[in-house]
Amino acid sequence: MPDITISYDPRGTYLPEHGLASDELAKLTPQLTAARNDVLADAELWADGVTPPSNKVPLDAGFHYLPERLLAEYQTGGTESEVGRIIATANRFSAVVDRVVVLGIGGSYMGARALLESCCHPYFNELPRAIRDNRPRISFEGNNVDNDALQGLFDLLPSTMSKSDVDDRWGIVVISKSGGTLETASGFRILLRRLQKALGPNQEQLADLVVPVTGTSGKLFDLATALGCRELFPVPDGVGGRFSVLSAVGLLPAAIMGLDVVQLLEGAAAMNEHFRTAPVGKNVVLDYTGICHLMEKQLGCDVRLLSTWGKQLEAFGLWYDQLLAESLGKRERGALPLTIVNTRDLHSRGQQHQEGKRDKLITNIIVDQCKTAPVSIGTSKFNQDGLDELAEKTIPDVLAAATQGTNQAYREDNRPTADLHVPAINEFVMGQLFQMFMLATVVEGRLVGTNPYGQPGVEAYKKNMNAILRGN
Repeated sequence: MPDITISYDPRGTYLPEHGLASDELAKLTPQLTAARNDVLADAELWADGVTPPSNKVPLDAGFHYLPERLLAEYQTGGTESEVGRIIATANRFSAVVDRVVVLGIGGSYMGARALLESCCHPYFNELPRAIRDNRPRISFEGNNVDNDALQGLFDLLPSTMSKSDVDDRWGIVVISKSGGTLETASGFRILLRRLQKALGPNQEQLADLVVPVTGTSGKLFDLATALGCRELFPVPDGVGGRFSVLSAVGLLPAAIMGLDVVQLLEGAAAMNEHFRTAPVGKNVVLDYTGICHLMEKQLGCDVRLLSTWGKQLEAFGLWYDQLLAESLGKRERGALPLTIVNTRDLHSRGQQHQEGKRDKLITNIIVDQCKTAPVSIGTSKFNQDGLDELAEKTIPDVLAAATQGTNQAYREDNRPTADLHVPAINEFVMGQLFQMFMLATVVEGRLVGTNPYGQPGVEAYKKNMNAILRGN
């Protein structure tokens, strides 16, 4: 199995004032090791089907070894395995439609959105089909209740569809474990009706153009059965929505985009091995968790800024916002996660981060190499901007200088930062990042005594909303 390729550097938190002593992480080794052992035991407990103790209910630890299980099944089962079926369905879909509407909310949507923005062309949907490698455009719905946005999507969906011309054909991937989440369920009903109307006399194709990802029972499962959907993929038992990105929930949309889902799983499996074996001080999961915990406990830094540099990891940060908030924001405890995009947000939030309250830990995700050739500033006969002296500098040079200069300013004012270095953005790296942050979240839960699974607070609004709508 390949080694992980990302690294974590917490030295920016070792500050003479408002920072940690350099030996604090090492002192936390016994607690971090115990928390890791607890998380590993959780995974084994779940895999063995043993009823967990009451203080660990719910125990949705099925995400932990999901990458290894799916990879092993793919290696032995090939096209008959779940991964093989996902790839085949994605290829079939790509051949018959030019747009796929992915319906889902929260964990059923945010991981797929993160993969589109990180691994695909930044203007994926605007590219001609051939340059998209004949992959469908991707639209997301069912993740909010926004009438104008939904009407705007209607303008992109052909109202009539020929039987074979790919350019005017579209389909739906609907993702919901129960099918009872109102935002996704109502969006699906509306779009299914439009799809039926667009098909006209070709209604027999409906079952080929709708692919559900759902549980083995529930409203969406029953609806998919009634529709006779050609394919249906499971949301695995024991895998909560925010932990489901490396199941069919995230893998099917990723495969439709043309991404290498095997590499995604291999990156996650490599992170599992690293987490299991590397000691504190060399373990990115434990070190990240330990520094975040120490900064909050000792220095009151309960606002965690995930600072992404460049645009491609913003949606990943929003995925992490949900993961941390829903997992640890319980019993009037839990840090507040916020994603920022630099250098954009240096011109909006930067002042507050530099001179505001000292309640923040900034973790920079630094991508060391861009995917494309560097663009230079170049010379111009119009040098009123004075940039000719920077003509040989490139956009990556500017970004690197901004990163270095910003963090230097933070250090000079004793503002704690840590760096998560990523060699480049690809599927293997994204698999590592997803698994790292999921593991770190459950480790921190066990460390502080908060069950990281379940989200009882989210259920309250759902109950009230349905009662209001139904007049109860």
